[in-house]
Amino acid sequence: MRVIAGKYRSRRLASLPGLDIRPTSDRLRETLFNVLTAGNPDALQGSSWLDLFAGTGAVGIEALSRGASKVVFVEQSRPATELIRSNLEMLGLKTFYRLMNASVLSALPRLHDPFDYVFLDPPYRLENEYGTTLKLLANSALLKPLAEIIAEHSSRYDPGSDLAGLKRYRKLEQGDAALSFYRLKSPLS
Repeated sequence: MRVIAGKYRSRRLASLPGLDIRPTSDRLRETLFNVLTAGNPDALQGSSWLDLFAGTGAVGIEALSRGASKVVFVEQSRPATELIRSNLEMLGLKTFYRLMNASVLSALPRLHDPFDYVFLDPPYRLENEYGTTLKLLANSALLKPLAEIIAEHSSRYDPGSDLAGLKRYRKLEQGDAALSFYRLKSPLS
């Protein structure tokens, strides 16, 4: 696993064995960031990110590498939290992030600043976490008006296209994984 582009391009990231920490593949991460930047390498400069169920921290680290000014990593597993810390230290990152060892349900109420991007990637077997988390986000003050919420999920599972104030505007499938892209519904929709 490596950083795809930006300041830390090609730097390796560590992972943990097992299925609960299932890092977003390099290929899927590249697809995700190609969609978000749409050919503009500076598109993420100064953006703020919330990386939920962060695992190895690869998505948030990729955002930092591409110019994000802030990433909040939320991970419940202590070993995974320490792995994220180790990956950040290995890159020499000391600022621009906050690392929370907490469940998503307990972390969200403790956050106050809105984000441009939210990425969530719970273990695929925890399908209920998608709806719960997306509804919490939609009903919170954590999303900027044009925020994008991206959910990575199994291609055999659909978290929904229209739920609790969010509307899916794009879905990409790549092998066994899929990405669903959401935005807040406009008052007219």
